[in-house]
Amino acid sequence: MFESLSDRLGKIFDGLRGRGALSADDVDAALREIRRALIEADVSLEVVRAFVEQVKDRAIGAEVTRSVTPGQQVIKIVHDELVAVLGETSVGIDLNAKAPVTLLMVGLQGSGKTTTTAKIAKRLKDRQKKKVLLASLDTRRPAAMEQLRVLGEQVGVDTLPIITSETPVEIARRAEREGRLGGYDVLILDTAGRTHIDDELMAETVSIKDVASPHEILLVVDALTGQDAINVARSFDGRLDITGIVLTRVDGDGRGGAALSMRAATGKPIKLIGVGEKMDALEDFHPSRIADRILGMGDIVSLVEKAAEHVSAEDAQKMAKKLKKGSFDLDDLRSQLQQMKKMGGMGGLMAMMPGMGQMKKAMAGANIDEKVFDRQIAIINSMTKKERAAPDLLNASRRKRIAAGAGVDVSDINKLAKQHRQMADMMKKVGKGGMGALGGMMGGKMGQMMGGGGMPDLSRMDPAQLEQMARQAGIDPNQLKGLPGADTPAPKALPSDVGALLKSSGGPALPGFGGAPRFPGLPGLGKKK
Repeated sequence: MFESLSDRLGKIFDGLRGRGALSADDVDAALREIRRALIEADVSLEVVRAFVEQVKDRAIGAEVTRSVTPGQQVIKIVHDELVAVLGETSVGIDLNAKAPVTLLMVGLQGSGKTTTTAKIAKRLKDRQKKKVLLASLDTRRPAAMEQLRVLGEQVGVDTLPIITSETPVEIARRAEREGRLGGYDVLILDTAGRTHIDDELMAETVSIKDVASPHEILLVVDALTGQDAINVARSFDGRLDITGIVLTRVDGDGRGGAALSMRAATGKPIKLIGVGEKMDALEDFHPSRIADRILGMGDIVSLVEKAAEHVSAEDAQKMAKKLKKGSFDLDDLRSQLQQMKKMGGMGGLMAMMPGMGQMKKAMAGANIDEKVFDRQIAIINSMTKKERAAPDLLNASRRKRIAAGAGVDVSDINKLAKQHRQMADMMKKVGKGGMGALGGMMGGKMGQMMGGGGMPDLSRMDPAQLEQMARQAGIDPNQLKGLPGADTPAPKALPSDVGALLKSSGGPALPGFGGAPRFPGLPGLGKKK
């Protein structure tokens, strides 16, 4: 969602990096571009003004003029202020109350309230082992109650039996009674919405709030709403005093302005973000990680968390044993492909890697088909157990049979077999000689640069080597301009946080990222010091 804003800010910062000194005019020009980029991203005008004013106050002060690398320091200031706009810390759903803890879901029609209700229920059941009851209070939208019942069955959570003659307030009373008598930990009430805010909607929701006494009131907002999202948030907050915001469709192609505006405009935290259609596609909102992604710094922490979620310790140990023996069959390749798919494919992984934004664009330009993973998994599934364990058995007739079974050409089988052979050779090298041997496979010079482990240092490679690597990967070398090593030095290993990233690129030490001045005139951001 933040790609267009990230691209614009990336171009602005490219002009600041590597500059020996920054004049007031340089800072003003950069801030003009930042203001334009934020407005184009649908960020509220009042938030843009406050943001730019705050950055300017710090950028033209001693903080930058005395810095060894002024350009990097400006980027650090912008990062700090983005975190201040989004909220200093991650705030989760608060369940610290007497059971059943009631969550009230509110928002406009079409924002994804019902689906989000089921997603939150699944999350609480799976991660926190809570017994959850769902209740639909939407008596107007056709089949709304039935939709929640079906979703409840899908995620394995109980739903309140439907009685069509009851009013929303009566359903809320019955749900509270059922939650108490049934020994439920959490009760989630899904309210009705409208296509726009009106007095009838607000009056009904206030009545439900009075009866249910919810511990949390979560406003569900579609991230694609744009500027109007702030008006929606303020209207609901003014009447209901919401406790948090859930942003849906963050995986869409919206400009991201709603996320940057709502917390500053209401002072209420964004607690969760919906990142897909599946029932487990709900994530905690981490302000600093989102700021990292917007500024193209990657999100290593989320990447590691995602890996831990999809790769069990048992699987990792099995793979480690196989690597020690130098064994790698087609079953192993299939499990690797499945894990990559679960983690968002190549595009999803690269979006979280520091400095990989340009590489991701180059991949998009090279038209690399992400569905290739599905085809390769289908090919491996069409093989017998013996063939998967011993790929050398794959003669011409077997390959024809597998191609027919998977619905692909024989050439696709040949490509997969070649890919597996290369990976198996690599694994044997790793098993025998560790990462140093792996480096040796990738060319003498590169092997030396890896120095027995870690990422290859692209900053030491000359342009000809980078071009050769790009061609081998099937990427147009012209699309790699701006990658680390082509223009700017890259860190030798992937840092675990933004402070380490900026420090490794020559910037000054970053004490705690805290203590930034607050924004004037916006709720939740305090007064200007």
